[in-house]
Amino acid sequence: MGNGTEEDYNFVFKVVLIGESGVGKTNLLSRFTRNEFSHDSRTTIGVEFSTRTVMLGTAAIKAQIWDTAGLERYYRGAVGALLVFDLTKHQTYTVVERWLKELYDHAEATIVVMLVGNKSDLSQAREVPTDEARMFAENNGLLFLETSALDSTNVELAFETVLKEIFAKVSKQRQNSMRPNAITLGSAQAGQEPGPGEKRSCCINL
Repeated sequence: MGNGTEEDYNFVFKVVLIGESGVGKTNLLSRFTRNEFSHDSRTTIGVEFSTRTVMLGTAAIKAQIWDTAGLERYYRGAVGALLVFDLTKHQTYTVVERWLKELYDHAEATIVVMLVGNKSDLSQAREVPTDEARMFAENNGLLFLETSALDSTNVELAFETVLKEIFAKVSKQRQNSMRPNAITLGSAQAGQEPGPGEKRSCCINL
């Protein structure tokens, strides 16, 4: 699969970063993929993406992280999402539900979503209580972490937790499809793309 590139990987997982402008998505992306942070916070116009390969056990996972600036067409094919709000600005948290709905309208039903309260280094300016955000995440079946792109707190953990969760789903799906007579993927034969009209909410697209 490496076809002459400098790195080999077993899987490519597309993960999107969504949330209001100014919550720190670009810095979460650059901190995770390049270990960089920029105080010059320009608004992302269009889309940016970076990749980083991580090892999960013996599997090399190439994470393709997209900072979408809310462009729905980039949600397609995503198997993970970080829904980011700024814990010092309550307004960025109140619209989380709208972002979630938009994501589910355009992405796979099986997408792994983590709610991320960013800027935990500014705890004295906090406007969103940890418990409130955690409760919202639990009620909506989301993972949850608070991060700081500035001082790196939980940034690695956030991305790696999402990637592990995706990997667990993919591994389970592959095991099922290798089981004799197992009915998987909602299609006539395991491993085939479901045809038109067939149920595909069980599947994970890579």
